[in-house]
Amino acid sequence: MRQAFLKLYGENTKSHPIGDIATLGSDSSCQIQLAGEDIADRHCRIEKRDSGYFIRDLRTTEGTFLNDAKIVEAILQDGDFIRLGSLELLFNDQTKEESAFPLSSKNEVWNEELQALRHVAKTEYPVLVLGPSGTGKDVIARALHEKSERRRGPFVSVNCSALTETLIESELFGHIKGSFTGAISDRKGAFEAARNGTLFLDEIGDLSYSLQAKLLRALENNEIRPVGSDSNILTDVRIVAATHQNLREKIQEGAFRADLYFRLNVVTVTPPALTLRMEDFEELLYLFAKKMKVRFSFPAIARLKKHPWPGNIRELKNLVTRAAALYPKTQIDETHIEKLLDKTLINASEKTPANDIPVIKEIEKQMIIKRLSTNKGNQRRTAQDLGMPKSTLHDRLKYYNINIENFKV
Repeated sequence: MRQAFLKLYGENTKSHPIGDIATLGSDSSCQIQLAGEDIADRHCRIEKRDSGYFIRDLRTTEGTFLNDAKIVEAILQDGDFIRLGSLELLFNDQTKEESAFPLSSKNEVWNEELQALRHVAKTEYPVLVLGPSGTGKDVIARALHEKSERRRGPFVSVNCSALTETLIESELFGHIKGSFTGAISDRKGAFEAARNGTLFLDEIGDLSYSLQAKLLRALENNEIRPVGSDSNILTDVRIVAATHQNLREKIQEGAFRADLYFRLNVVTVTPPALTLRMEDFEELLYLFAKKMKVRFSFPAIARLKKHPWPGNIRELKNLVTRAAALYPKTQIDETHIEKLLDKTLINASEKTPANDIPVIKEIEKQMIIKRLSTNKGNQRRTAQDLGMPKSTLHDRLKYYNINIENFKV
């Protein structure tokens, strides 16, 4: 049976289970007896009601403090700190089973990262989503919003690469009437539109250098200034940013501000390419096929799995859409696949001499072996040294048949 606990901090950390009601104090009649000169005989009471657990001070002169605020009565949340005199207790509510993150994967490493995001989602920290185009960065951003405390607020998405510098500034911060040609009325920007919700800044790497400075000020001061205005407006948004570009390289080139990068890079998520999570391929294919009312034969699916998918999940979705448009009410078999596949990028890559490819792979393999040896088999540190997600390293180890146990001491 799941229940709530109070954890007392001190020399001997101890947990006290809480039922429907528990009185805390120094008297032996209390359900939770606490020792201390500044603890009243009957200090406070915790009660379980329909809407959750409540704590109530029992008219003590010493007072009851919840998260350092003196209270008479207040609702308790999981993780709250209760202070009675010199004693501090942690409230741990296990009665509400925590739901999983809306996204999951059959790839063990990637799924572990996804499920860790359910904790990140409940915070106010900014999240930076990196990785190749088409890997579902926008889907991750929306899932973070849906799992957050701001889920009842709006989710606003802005593509930073789709507009000119003047328009993107207006799109982000808003403008007042007459501030530039075409500004025929006041307009709220994305920061205002996303108030109490989440603002998703897609392709943040394409933002101009001057706008990066204005965005940094907005994030640091929690306020914006609309174009043409002489006053600031307080903001209340949670930021999720994404880009397919290598921001560290852009910083070295002087094209991206280091201070903005570190302001955004509190939590980083890097979804792997589709070819590195092929365990999910059929499930993703069936998801899109169900929406588009398309059926694929087993030989057709086998052929699709051999495709390199440079466009990742977005390319797969486009292929299913193309199949629905070209061959409605027809089961897609292997003969249809060649006409459906987009080989534009594949054909371009074929211009590279074939004998160069094994050389590149051998270099990558030796780099991985070298870093594993240096780090004594520590995969997380090795992945950081190589500048790749741990999930990518995990897949590379399987691909090159590298036994991690050979490097552990």
